[in-house]
Amino acid sequence: MSLKEITAKESGERIDALLARCGYTRSAAVRMIETGRVTRGGEAVKKSERTRAGDVYLVEEPEEAAPSAAEPQDIPLEVVYEDSDVIVVNKPRGLVVHPAPGHPDGTLVNALLYRCGDSLSGVGGELRPGIVHRLDRDTSGLIIAAKNDFSHLSLSAQLADRSLSRVYEAVVHGSFRNDSGTVDAPIGRHPTDRKRMAVTDRNSRPAVTHWEVIARYRGFTHVRCVLETGRTHQIRVHMAHIGHPLLGDMVYGAGKPEKGLEGQCLHARELKFRHPRTGEEIRLGSDLPDYFTSVLSRLGERLS
Repeated sequence: MSLKEITAKESGERIDALLARCGYTRSAAVRMIETGRVTRGGEAVKKSERTRAGDVYLVEEPEEAAPSAAEPQDIPLEVVYEDSDVIVVNKPRGLVVHPAPGHPDGTLVNALLYRCGDSLSGVGGELRPGIVHRLDRDTSGLIIAAKNDFSHLSLSAQLADRSLSRVYEAVVHGSFRNDSGTVDAPIGRHPTDRKRMAVTDRNSRPAVTHWEVIARYRGFTHVRCVLETGRTHQIRVHMAHIGHPLLGDMVYGAGKPEKGLEGQCLHARELKFRHPRTGEEIRLGSDLPDYFTSVLSRLGERLS
């Protein structure tokens, strides 16, 4: 990432308008603001913020620009469910969801465009057609995409009212005293490392994760996590916050490969939603992938 300083010459201008005048497209300006990459005095700004003459804003720019639109690519997909409105894919770990700086192609979006052609919703823009929610690159499991705007808006509303349910399984460090619990802690951009998220009261949003022990091993625990909210890196941040970082997590955990795994041991196991057109409740599941079961076998004897 590179840093650019922008000084406001007048007061009362919206910050996104200031960035647009400095050469960024309006959509790029909004995207940078919403992802916390525009700061003033070390704190992320809001899109509605008004400038004051002399204020200095720091903008984090990607070294490599993302493409302006995604192109179809013949990438194999494991489709779990598909009809004329939605498609659910079992994403393998290592597959990035949509093009971004550093990953201009070879993503899930490129694969969906090849399979679905023009029948993907346009709500997410040219780089994120059909994408309703995301999974991190090294998180495997179920992800849903919309084939039209009607479905996209319906699924987004279900995310907002929490009727679209997502259940994950993970392997974390340490042992839990209790068999279940809840982490209710707001998540926002890390105050000093803008590439990370953190539990913080500054520029944060509510975040709730329910967890339950599946099995205990010496030094590790296999857990089930149910998201009540869907913040960036939520499970990874919350588990690290309570002293149980995910095994293999290179950002919030040990920062090095563990048990033959580089990247968090996290799988989106179950997905439940109401069909946008029929209202039917659809429940889908995904078996634990080989990398996950291999990690479990390396943990040794199950204690409980």
